[in-house]
Amino acid sequence: MANGIFVTGTDTGIGKTIVSCAVIHELVQQGYKVAAMKPIASGAQYIKEQLQNDDALSLMQYVNTEHDYNHVNPYCFEPAIAPHIAANRVGVDIRIPVIRESYQVLNDQADCVVVEGVGGWLVPINEQQSVADIAIELELSVIMVVGLRLGCINHALLTMDSIMAKNIKIMGWIANQVDPNLTATDQIIKTLQNKLNSPYLGFLPYFSNGHFDPNQTFNLNLLF
Repeated sequence: MANGIFVTGTDTGIGKTIVSCAVIHELVQQGYKVAAMKPIASGAQYIKEQLQNDDALSLMQYVNTEHDYNHVNPYCFEPAIAPHIAANRVGVDIRIPVIRESYQVLNDQADCVVVEGVGGWLVPINEQQSVADIAIELELSVIMVVGLRLGCINHALLTMDSIMAKNIKIMGWIANQVDPNLTATDQIIKTLQNKLNSPYLGFLPYFSNGHFDPNQTFNLNLLF
């Protein structure tokens, strides 16, 4: 597989969706045909008799390609809990070959597919595999999101160690200001620049409405 970017994070709730939307926006601005994918989503509501997830719908707002929701988000579960637990409750086995089929549909019609993970890098998706295996099996380049909050340095270093141990391509990492009251933001970023053996791709400020706003000033350095 080719031409895919996998957006993962140091934890849940650190802004993977906001960063994914920003990455999609930037690639579209650069002239690429971009598709988006949220392979697995926990936390959804029925819209027109179909379970749909807010994160997946947000990604779809910024792409310049059109695809069926079921290809964008092939596994969607109502409760906002760990995906393997949500799947088990409804008797579903999350299978990467199913995700691969949907990914290929998207990839065939785009220059790039931005794939957002669920939870953190090593969250289980079934009894044998984790979120990391999606990126590995689809041969995607990884962007790690660091949600800037207390404890993020340790989480970032541990997550990057795990990503590098998987021997897959790493595009770099993005700092996302999830805590508007966090002090020493510049020093934290500087520390991570010195400690992470990976390119620093930029900074996203705090978005007060909880969603990406392309009109708000931000800085990303993406070389796709």
